[in-house]
Amino acid sequence: MTPALPQLIDQFLEYLEIEKNCSKLTIRDYRHYLEVFVRWFDLYQKGKTVADLNLDIIRKYRVYLANRIDIKGGTLKKVTQNYYVIALRSFLRYLIKNDIKTLEPSKIDLPKTESRSLKFLERDQVDRLVTSVDTSKEEGLRDRAILELLFSTGLRVSELVGLNHDKINLERREFGIIGKGGKGRIVFISERAAEFVDMYLKKRKDVYKPLFIRYSGAVIEDEGGEKMRLTARSIERIVKKYVRIARLPVDATVHTLRHSFATDLLTNGADIRSVQEMLGHKNIATTQIYTHITNKQLREVHKSFHSGNKT
Repeated sequence: MTPALPQLIDQFLEYLEIEKNCSKLTIRDYRHYLEVFVRWFDLYQKGKTVADLNLDIIRKYRVYLANRIDIKGGTLKKVTQNYYVIALRSFLRYLIKNDIKTLEPSKIDLPKTESRSLKFLERDQVDRLVTSVDTSKEEGLRDRAILELLFSTGLRVSELVGLNHDKINLERREFGIIGKGGKGRIVFISERAAEFVDMYLKKRKDVYKPLFIRYSGAVIEDEGGEKMRLTARSIERIVKKYVRIARLPVDATVHTLRHSFATDLLTNGADIRSVQEMLGHKNIATTQIYTHITNKQLREVHKSFHSGNKT
């Protein structure tokens, strides 16, 4: 007998965690997307099971998603709707792999969405951002170290918040990290970033393990200082704070600094494969989104041969 839908989803999420080594954030998102589907399926497809799924049911679900109101009071964007469908397709693929009869996920097409423009900061804008920090206090030193490290390494925010100071070799200016999907890589630190991380750590008097700690809220003493660790949301707020202070024309985020890291390397001549490794991308196609704005050879070809350019 086929288990109930919620039980199958729990098994799928365990599979993502154990077999696929997905991050807690990914598993949390997939749980949310699939729980929305379960609630809709139970309400509008009463008495049916995963074996009854067909394209007509999927079409009705997608109409529901298109009209679903988000927490801000608006309808879901096309790209967000796709996340729900991608999660459902992954779940169905898991079911078929485990010999559970259901709809073949390859039959569910994803609509094309508009390409989002790639936001990144020019080098002078990065300098404006990092120098907008008042480093006279410990908290300011922390913030400057965070900004410098993000631009220097291209770290994801989840990777940054998980860092412990004893794992970073400031003398060699490098450290190892296990990133998205359990992929390990070596991360290198610029001289300037290493300098500010070192200044920040020397200023601290605590014995907490996290590289970056919070200075607001109650001080909670626990083993290693885990409850003092800065959260991903706090990092995002810090970046937004200094983007406003620096009055940058780009609404930059942590991920913008990751884009800026990659763009800076490619613009200055780094090869795409090396940048792929440094970003921790599994697929080279993910890294190639940067090449259309950084390929110097294509730029020179256009400059030399397009009739609209002055000779």
